[in-house]
Amino acid sequence: MRRLRELFVARNFSVTLWLLAAMFRPQSSWPADAPQKVRIGYPSSALSTLPFDIAKEKGFYAKAGLDVEYIQMRSAIGPQAILNGNINFFTSPQAAINAAVAGLPLVVVLSLYRDTPWVLITTRDIAKAQDLVGKKIAISDIRSSPYYFARAGFKKIGLNEKQVSLVTTGGTSNSFVALATSQVAGAVLSPPFDEKAVSSGYKKFLFLGDLADIPYVGLFTSQAEIRDHRDRIRKTIAAVMDAVAWQRANRGEAVRMIASFYKISQSEAERSYETIVSILSPDGAIDINKVRGYLALLREERPVPEHLEPEKLVDFSMLPSPR
Repeated sequence: MRRLRELFVARNFSVTLWLLAAMFRPQSSWPADAPQKVRIGYPSSALSTLPFDIAKEKGFYAKAGLDVEYIQMRSAIGPQAILNGNINFFTSPQAAINAAVAGLPLVVVLSLYRDTPWVLITTRDIAKAQDLVGKKIAISDIRSSPYYFARAGFKKIGLNEKQVSLVTTGGTSNSFVALATSQVAGAVLSPPFDEKAVSSGYKKFLFLGDLADIPYVGLFTSQAEIRDHRDRIRKTIAAVMDAVAWQRANRGEAVRMIASFYKISQSEAERSYETIVSILSPDGAIDINKVRGYLALLREERPVPEHLEPEKLVDFSMLPSPR
């Protein structure tokens, strides 16, 4: 019995020493907190999403304590995927506004670009507007940016959109493939696919990027995510904005990344880089007039509640402070 008491006292003494040692151990030697899991949905890979690639490649997410996974899906299902908890963010602010108009509780929290670079690329034999009549033009999706810009382009050159057949492909990279394999006579493309198409013998028929007020690439999430996980949103946005700053400051390496990621030439990568950097947002916010203009565009084709305020569709309070 006495031996058992001695063992009990010795064991308690050891445990006490271990606890004291743990309390006074330098914090840097403690196990690091597990990174927060974040899932980001995107419709297709294009140069506009390069900041997201950089954030992962250069460790900006890891530095912020995030473990980020990218999941490709069509823009049409991105909003519901967020509300179902399958993803935390989606990269198309336009899709958020479309869904919010229908009553879904979604909010844009980041806009990476102040303008858009969309262009209509066609085969060389398309010389004038009438040459497009009866032809197939590839776009990523109905009610996507390419869809609205294509319609605006047709209107500018005097065509009725019913005179041209729009073919949905699911993403810009797929639209390029449809053009390159002669499935269509033209495609609405953005960098680097526009430059890649030109190098392959196609031509830039019409610049579309200034024909409509449509938000480009960024992040949107749910009102519930904003309410419950503001810190996670802040970290995610800050990491992406760090990647944007890196992209601006490291032209040479960024061009090499573009050439490697998209299998294009050095000159194509350089032209694509210049195009995309020239339209980057300085602060990650979007001009509210662009949101207002997009709502006006939507009202042309479907009911939009008159009381819907553009300011309610965005929340840029979690953007990093200007440096």
